[in-house]
Parts: sequence; structure tokens; C-alpha cells
Amino acid sequence: METGILIKDLRIKKGMTQEELADKTEVSTRTIQRIENGQVDPRAYTLQMIAKALDVDYSVFTANETSESDETEKQDNTWLGFLHLSGILPLVFPTVLMWQAKKDKTKAMKNHYRSVISFQVMICGILVGCLWVFWKTNLLTPLIGVLFANALLSITNTVKVMNGDKYITTPFSKSE
Repeated sequence: METGILIKDLRIKKGMTQEELADKTEVSTRTIQRIENGQVDPRAYTLQMIAKALDVDYSVFTANETSESDETEKQDNTWLGFLHLSGILPLVFPTVLMWQAKKDKTKAMKNHYRSVISFQVMICGILVGCLWVFWKTNLLTPLIGVLFANALLSITNTVKVMNGDKYITTPFSKSE
């Protein structure tokens, strides 16, 4: 919606009215008003016509949109990172709560959620085996090793996801 403000500023600097801009772009005056008020996002073709009429490069408008989408992607990566960090505890409950809160608001949440859940289920299965070994042999080393590896992989995946890199998956899940 910042695009509308930019268009209005450029139009005023050129000394043009909304009607004059509408005539030069073959867009209705009402559409120009809606764009400038932030009520609608102009289509790419409309932006090209407006850029041509205002004697500016089209990239002036697309640079704005890119920075907004980059900010959204950073926020998404942060939430996805938190989702992977929730895997540090082999408990499914925190992961499910986070997924419920952000499943419609964050891109790729479904894929990451599946990956973290399958990782947690796998770790829980291995922990049950380690507990059996501890019960039979009184050897705690495998249990501690699995918990350490789980923490290490969860933190590694968190860092990778927050940086936008490909994360480590289990054989039972798919990475993006």
C-alpha cells in the first residue's frame, strides 16, 4: 500500500492532477484515487503505465514491494525457526500449539511442521529403546547421547531455517 503514497508524491512533484494521470495511463480517475489511498494494489501493467506517465523507472515501484516481501519472509523464517527449536524437547505438544497458532499466517509451515513432528516421533522411539537399554544394563550413555544429538540437530535446523537454508530431515519427512 506504500506504492500508492509513492505514486501520489511523484504525481504531485510532476504537477499533475489525478485526472491528467488517468488520461495518460488509460486508467480511470477512480482507480488512481483508490491506488493513491491504498485501497487497492495496482497490477503490474498498471504500474508500468503509471511509471511511463510519470517518467520514472518501473523498478521504483517494484523495489518497494520486494522489501515488504523480504520482511514477511524474515518473519516467516523466525516462526519456522521457533518451530524447529520446539523439537529440542521430544514432546509434540509445544510444536502442535505453535503450528495451530501460525499455520495460516506463515508460508511453508505445513512442511516444517511435518518434518519436526516426524523428527520428534523418531526421537521418542529411539528414547524408548534407550530407556530399555538403561533398564536392562543400567547404562545411561545411549540415553544421554540421543538427547544431546536431538538438541544439536534441533538447534542446527533452527539456525538453517532462520537463514533460509535447507534443513536436515528425517528419512520419514521431506524438506522443501
